[in-house]
Formats: sequence, structure tokens, C-alpha cells
Amino acid sequence: MTHEVLNQSPPLSGTSAWRADPLLVQLAEGFSDPVRRELDQLGRYVRSVEAGEMARLANVETPKLRTHDRQGRRIDLVEFHPAYHALMRRSVAIGLHSSIWENSPNEASRRHQVRAARFYMTAQLECGHLCPITMTSASLAALMASPKLFREWAPRVTTRKYDQSQKPPVEKTGLTLGMGMTEKQGGTDVRANTTRAERMNGGFYRLTGHKWFMSAPMSDAFLMLAHANDGLSCFLVPRILGDGRDNALRFQRLKDKLGNRSNASSEVEFTGALGEMVGEPGQGVKTIMDMVTLTRLDCAVANSGIMRAGLAEAVHHTRHRRAFGGPLFDQPLMQRVLADMALDVAGATALSMRLARSFDEAANNPSEAAFARAMTPVVKYWVCKIAPALLYEAMECMGGNGYVEEAPLARYYREAPVNAIWEGSGNVMALDVLRVLQRAPQLFDEVLAGIARDLGPAGKGTVGVLRAAMQVASSDEGSARILTEQLAISAAAAELRRMGAGQIADAFIESRLAGQWRATYGMLDARHDARVIIDTLYPELN
Repeated sequence: MTHEVLNQSPPLSGTSAWRADPLLVQLAEGFSDPVRRELDQLGRYVRSVEAGEMARLANVETPKLRTHDRQGRRIDLVEFHPAYHALMRRSVAIGLHSSIWENSPNEASRRHQVRAARFYMTAQLECGHLCPITMTSASLAALMASPKLFREWAPRVTTRKYDQSQKPPVEKTGLTLGMGMTEKQGGTDVRANTTRAERMNGGFYRLTGHKWFMSAPMSDAFLMLAHANDGLSCFLVPRILGDGRDNALRFQRLKDKLGNRSNASSEVEFTGALGEMVGEPGQGVKTIMDMVTLTRLDCAVANSGIMRAGLAEAVHHTRHRRAFGGPLFDQPLMQRVLADMALDVAGATALSMRLARSFDEAANNPSEAAFARAMTPVVKYWVCKIAPALLYEAMECMGGNGYVEEAPLARYYREAPVNAIWEGSGNVMALDVLRVLQRAPQLFDEVLAGIARDLGPAGKGTVGVLRAAMQVASSDEGSARILTEQLAISAAAAELRRMGAGQIADAFIESRLAGQWRATYGMLDARHDARVIIDTLYPELN
């Protein structure tokens, strides 16, 4: 009986990512009954065997670039496995690419929060296909700077139909949008771009240049930055023109990325590609920032979801794995590690959803508008920064079973860094925080007042520490990360306290705000009941 399989945990599939997440259920208490039923259905889908297999296949059978057909004609096509298209079809059908632009009575004033809940659970299944989903949703914010373009494109983007066919946009049942910002010589410093835009008759432009990272190259159009006569401007560049001809976008190769492998990212060159200006001439960065703000929210929500999925796998494994005479989960040190990790996931989830709430309420509440502007880079920084270390620790909890490619932990671990790097790396986020502090310090007055109110007595002294950190950062740019992390942890603690998270909030506050600097997990002391923390946040489902 050398091949009898013993002492292995059963698959996590067959449960529900919704019902197994009490914190998410609590965050969604104000959602309408139809939305909550939909989230329950999505939670079951995310953990179904079929969906898990699609996620695996989409990342094993990676995209392939075909530059020419067999007769030698240039075609510039990226081929995807059917599993990728199936994932896209499902996410488009539930409106991940469009719901914040719709007027659903079931979502009312909570469009961003509802979408964030959907996005959070979908990220637990597969994140690569969410790149074009994110860009499509966020690009409409940039197109609003040009009402004519918004009227033309928005109705075709928000159809909730996924159309992978190679046709002109006007002939398709649904559209996706991508973007091309960075270039070889500049990267994040987009003002160093060399792509040029020459004005044509009728308000159109011809773009000539290259893009070093252009994600989702099979999108129907792209937002690009290029230098026109009035300075760096934003342009909408279709991939296929109205008459069916290609628009001179020549894909050179696909990036061989560490993770995010189901999603194609390309290098592209173009000579005379036709585009229309979006927003005002010379205001390209300002125009694109409306899009970037939304994508930064998605980065935080997605990494919160990935962390949730990774830790759920670790908790499940340790509950079913026996070691040293009993369940691995019963080992005191393992419980401390898992509980410590669970606090970070809870803080990240609560903070990401808090940011989504500020997006919903910003139009009618100055305090929420201040939170959205000041805290978007803060939230994106902290949530995305902690994910790789947490997922590594989850992998270690599973030992060799977590390190092999058959386990989803390997994919989660490779996926996590992209959200930290994309749409502004850590230093860019920290510098954005300083920029807000210098230009509109009153925004942080609003933020700190909210943190103080929500923390109550438990946060005694926290606001004073934050103000001192702001004072230092105002004259010491190198301390920007210290300030950013302190703001994030304080805001996460405040949100957990506002939610009434009880022991969870207490443990987070005492170990993060009041505790000493920590480099690894498992640092909770005996004052906090580790098992209760885990069982509360990760209940065992039958």
C-alpha cells in the first residue's frame, strides 16, 4: 500500500468565497438583497472546480503573438486559450468593466463598493484577466474629459457582452479598452516620452513612436500619451479602423512576465497610427490621472482578494493536516502565525472597501472627497506592499504542498507584485502622498479627524504621531514611506473599529499601532486569542 494517499487536505473547492468571509458579508450589509444574492452566487462560482480549472489553464496556456499570417501578411494578433475568454466573458457579464457607469437601482449609491466586492472575490479566482477589465472600466473616466468620445464609446463598452472578434469597434457587441503609457527611456517618468502626435484635418492626429508596456493588446482601443504641439497630451487610438484596416500598431513581442501570465502585455511600435485627442491639449497627465485613480483602487482590492485566497488555503490546509500527534492547526505557534496574518488581511480588506466607499460618497461629502484624494495612494501602497510577504508565509504554512505549481499559492505569489508595480510603484505612491500634503494639507486634516473619531480612546496619541510624521516628511522626502505606512495602518485600524470588529480590531490596534516594529508574522502575544481570531475570520464550512 505504498501509494495510499493519507493525511492530505481535501480541495477547498465546493465551498463559497462569500459565505466563508464574514468580514466581507458585514461590509456588504447595506447592499440590496438582489446584490447580496448575486454575491453569494459569485462566491460559489469562484470556488467551483470548473472555475479553478479555467484559472489554471489560462495561466498555463499563456497568450501567443502572431505577427503574420501564413501568406506573410501582417496581422498582429494575440491568441488566448479558451479558458481566458471564458473568464473574460463571465467578468464582463457581471459588469466588472462597466457597473460604476451604470444606473442600477439595486446598487444605488454604492456602485463602487458593490463592484469592489465583486472584484475582490473574482481576484481570488484569477487576476490576470482583470487587467483589461480594470482598464476598460477606468478608461471611461478619462474619456469623460471629451464628452463627444464618451458618448460614442461608453454605450458600446457598457453592454455587458464580451466580443473577442476582430472587427471595427462600430461592428462589435461589446468593447474593451487598454492603455499605453510607458516607454523604454522613461518608464514611470512619462514626461520623458518621445512619441509624437501630428494634427490632421478633422481633429484627428497621427501618432508615431513606441510603447514599452502596453497591456491587453487585443483591446479595441488604447489611451496613449504623446507630444503634440501644445505639449504631452492624451489620445484614444483604435486598434482596427472603421473601414476594417489595422491602425498601424505593430506588436514587437509579448513580455515574459514573472506573474500575470494569463494577461498579454506587449511592446508596440507605430508610424502614423490614427487617434483622437482626449481632454485638453498639453494636459495628458492630468487627463490620464482620472483613470489611474480608479485603477489604483482596483490594485488594492485585487491584492486584498489574493491575500484572502492565499490565507484561506493555508488555514484550510492546517485544519486538515496532522503533524506532531494532532492537527497542525492546533499547534500554538501555527495559530499565532495564522492569526497575525489574518489581521493584515482583515485590515487590508476593510481599508480597500473603505476607499471604495469614499469614491461613492465623494460627490456629496467633502470629508469623503478628501479621503478619496489623499488616501488612494496610501491604500494602494500598503495593501500592495504587504501582499507578497503574506503570501509567502501562507505558502510556508503549507510546506512543500504550497510550493508546487499545482497549488494556487504559487500563482498568487507571482501575481501579487504586479499590483504594487503597476500604476505607480511604492516610491511613486509615497511621493504622491507628499504632493497632496504640500498642495492641499487641509485634506489630511479631514482624514485625521475621521481616523480620530473612528478610533476613539483606542487610538489615543495616533493622530499626534501622524501629525509629527507629516511635519518630518514636509522637509524630508526620504521619510515619505514611513508616513504613508503609518497613515495606512491607522486608517485600517480606524475602519475595523468603526465596523465594530471587536477582538479583531483590538488585536490589530495593539499589535500594529501600539506594537514594536515587526519583520515577520507570528508576533501576537498571549493577550489575543489566536484561535478565536482565525475562527471568526475564517470559519470552517461544511
